Amino acid sequence: MEHFDVVIVGSGHGGAQAAIALRQAGHEDSILMVSRDRNPPYERPPLSKEYLAGEKPFERIQIRPEQFWADRKIELRLGRNVNEVDAKAHELLLSDDTRVTYRKLIWAAGGDPRRLSCPGAELTGIHYVRNRRDVDALRDELAAGAKRAVIVGAGYIGLEAAAVLRKLGCEVTVIEMQDRVLARVAGQELSDFYAAEHRGHGVDLRLSTGVERIEGENGRVTAVVTDASETIPCEIVIVGIGIVPSVGPLIAAGASGSNGVDVDTYCRTPLDDVYAIGDCASHANPYAGNAVIRLESVQNANDMATLVAKAIMGEKEDYDAVPWFWSNQYDLKLQTVGISMGYDATVLRGDPAARKFSVIYLKEGAVIALDCVNNTKDYVQGRKLVMDRAQLAPELLADAEVQLKEMQ
Repeated sequence: MEHFDVVIVGSGHGGAQAAIALRQAGHEDSILMVSRDRNPPYERPPLSKEYLAGEKPFERIQIRPEQFWADRKIELRLGRNVNEVDAKAHELLLSDDTRVTYRKLIWAAGGDPRRLSCPGAELTGIHYVRNRRDVDALRDELAAGAKRAVIVGAGYIGLEAAAVLRKLGCEVTVIEMQDRVLARVAGQELSDFYAAEHRGHGVDLRLSTGVERIEGENGRVTAVVTDASETIPCEIVIVGIGIVPSVGPLIAAGASGSNGVDVDTYCRTPLDDVYAIGDCASHANPYAGNAVIRLESVQNANDMATLVAKAIMGEKEDYDAVPWFWSNQYDLKLQTVGISMGYDATVLRGDPAARKFSVIYLKEGAVIALDCVNNTKDYVQGRKLVMDRAQLAPELLADAEVQLKEMQ
């Protein structure tokens, strides 16, 4: 049985950054990265944007060149799952029936796409945008002539995919159960703006609508039937309705968590010498009023990874990173800082008609988040307002002629 000083499960942003940060901090002992993905670590956000559009080849979305990992003696075992964790013995059973032991374990396995459960959900032509293989299959179908797409879910993934497919000349229908787009992550002003933008680009956007079933012929998708009994012909379906955290082996080993795996302020799970980071880590976030949440973002994965690497090297810090996110759709760049959950007021700064504006979220008079559309200056300057939970008059925040940094 092989032994490694540190085993990292998952090769996304969190797993890759953990390995990089360990080496940068002077860790010289063995590191193993286990991943079910068959590719060396690569960026996930471009999958639904530049990679799907064919604007970036795979080599340009790799987190590091392939040789980087070998040069730093970071062993990659790709195309493998971790099936079991024996926390007491510090031992893992991999899907190829090999066993490895560890001194420290970093769980950065992310999640699996939440799947449709309606009749017809097993038909060919239904796609989930989670990894390179998913998007390659979708690109193959587009190259073969698919021109009509139904997208289920109007979150970031669904809307980004819709923008790319419209650019590629496809007919696109987006189905969303909520009564507005981006309902989980943004306020009404931003939802209304993006709904209008997508409709202006020819997207058939159907809100407060669910999927009744998917119809097919010879095993392939031919149409989506909504819960209003409308039939929408299509050759492909893209599903973006969230993820299910991949934490089964940790929970089976005795870790806790109802939505991911619970971690403390140092990203430690209740299991000895086991950390969890990124999309699957359920933590009390200071920028969400210490509510226990999961954050699905590159920033969160990278910052948690760096924190854990420091902890393993003997430098413990509390997790206190400012959350930020971004989304590219058409020629719109959305940049978000902070977490808007629980807001009780918003301030519109700038004019949405000019396609450059910000929405500032307040809670009990304090700035807790900003959504900035084509407005990088507000995004950069607004970060300190979020960190300070600045209390400023709404009429001052709304004055786009006054820079946010002048209000601090």
